[in-house]
Amino acid sequence: MTTLVERAGVPVPRPGRFAAMVVVANPAIREAVAHTLRALGARHVLEVGSVAEARAKAGAGIADLCVVEAGLPDGSGIALLRELRAAGWQRGLVLATTDDPYSVRAAINAGVRSYLVSAAPSGPRPVSDRGDGVDSLSAREIQVLQLVADGKSNKDIGEDLGLSALTVKSHLARIARKLGTGDRAEMVATAMRSGVIA
Repeated sequence: MTTLVERAGVPVPRPGRFAAMVVVANPAIREAVAHTLRALGARHVLEVGSVAEARAKAGAGIADLCVVEAGLPDGSGIALLRELRAAGWQRGLVLATTDDPYSVRAAINAGVRSYLVSAAPSGPRPVSDRGDGVDSLSAREIQVLQLVADGKSNKDIGEDLGLSALTVKSHLARIARKLGTGDRAEMVATAMRSGVIA
């Protein structure tokens, strides 16, 4: 794992003096992270695999550290961290398989302490009828999606980015294939849930 962002000025808990919640979909990775935290002296580690479970357990008296996977099956880990920070959680850490600058920015805006990138799990990717997902979007495609979210037309997006309306249409077609939907509102909602656009 590589630390991409480390926020200064946030006190680090002393060993044995903190509790944590690990929100990671993959049970093996979730268990490994929890094991590492216990080895570092965490007095209590709560393990959950989804945004819904995390929300249900967020009031269990643990408000020290939350380690969250960026893309969870039922929503954005970054958005979850934003909610937890507002609810009094002191520290947040994001685990991701991509160093996409838009995701890093979203995490920083959510007040996370660190953004860690690890290699994607080896082996075949699960087959999905929803396309390749937000992780496969290019930086330009994310820019286009952000402008779509801002309510701009293809012509306006082209003017803002110095592209023709036809090129914008091509970008939107690729985004639609990757996200598994051609509906502009659904594309934006998917990207927002994943934290790649605000």
